[in-house]
Amino acid sequence: MLFSIQELIDIVLMTVIVGYIFKDAFPQEQPDVFTIESMQRRDYKRFMFAILAVAPAIILHEVGHKFAALAFGIPATFHAAYTFLLLGLLLKLLQFPFIFFVPAYVSHAPTTVGASIVIALAGPLVHGVLWLGSRTALQRKWLPRKYRMLAAFTQYINGFLFVFNMLPIPGFDGYHVLSGLLSFL
Repeated sequence: MLFSIQELIDIVLMTVIVGYIFKDAFPQEQPDVFTIESMQRRDYKRFMFAILAVAPAIILHEVGHKFAALAFGIPATFHAAYTFLLLGLLLKLLQFPFIFFVPAYVSHAPTTVGASIVIALAGPLVHGVLWLGSRTALQRKWLPRKYRMLAAFTQYINGFLFVFNMLPIPGFDGYHVLSGLLSFL
């Protein structure tokens, strides 16, 4: 089995929490009449849009790490980063203008430097592919109009996450890639 029950639970919980944290980050149309029902419907749509815009980038990033490790025969496990997810929730509830947290990570056994570089690079490369795919779909107008805003946010989010994750800061994927490459010198 590629994913354990606990990994699937972590993916679902991380997705719901990330959707809630980012539900107000995307512009949505306002209802013509403000009723409790219309507000609930709008909040649900914003929540679902946030899940569709943000969660795949996070999940697929970590799945990239996991599958790269598995390709080397290294056991790897997806984890929701519950402490950081709680921090993100707290920052959301306190209405901080900028929320930074690590929603998930993949743990794996120690490995060679070369495999470590590939595993670290796999997550950001997923962002590169998602950025390129959404950019191409938008430029070539492959998508129906109702999906273009989602594709635009997918492009923006994944472009940002690619660059952000490749920064050579300790703990980031870019640091692991750079330090691994420098160890060959």
